Amino acid sequence: MSDPTFTYRSIGLVRSPYRSRIDAPHQAPVVAGTETGGPAEASLELDPLLPEEVLRDLAGFERIWLVFAFHRSEGWAPLVQPPRGPRVKRGVLATRSPHRPNAIGLSCVELVAVEGRTLRLRGVDLLDGTPVLDVKPYVPYADAFPEARAGWIDDVDAASGRHSAPGPKRPRRRT
Repeated sequence: MSDPTFTYRSIGLVRSPYRSRIDAPHQAPVVAGTETGGPAEASLELDPLLPEEVLRDLAGFERIWLVFAFHRSEGWAPLVQPPRGPRVKRGVLATRSPHRPNAIGLSCVELVAVEGRTLRLRGVDLLDGTPVLDVKPYVPYADAFPEARAGWIDDVDAASGRHSAPGPKRPRRRT
């Protein structure tokens, strides 16, 4: 097996109210508004080297995926202890821990507006200054699988009487 190396450039930086990891919520869409009265607002400022046209047609999407770098990560471990469930270490690839072999994250956020070279966002869980590697539109029919199993998280939720996926079930698409 070859060991390819990849080099990526940030396409922009997130400006958010979160200055440190302890300030940012875990899974912002799940906990949004429970303490603060609403989900956090933020912005993504596009790198000046990219043409504004890269944002064309994005305004019609309600949600977008941000692919980003955990720029403050200080290494990784094969086993981590998630904040949810019993105090048990789990394989890092079975969690959403920022301490990963490649410090890359994925977050689905609400796109409030496209204003020139800036995306106004809501429901972010990213620290101020987080470098964004890519933006992709959230497409409900392709990105949502409400019936999908969630491994150990389903077990934790069953033990506590909760459900893994909050909100109403979506009807299945006809094929």
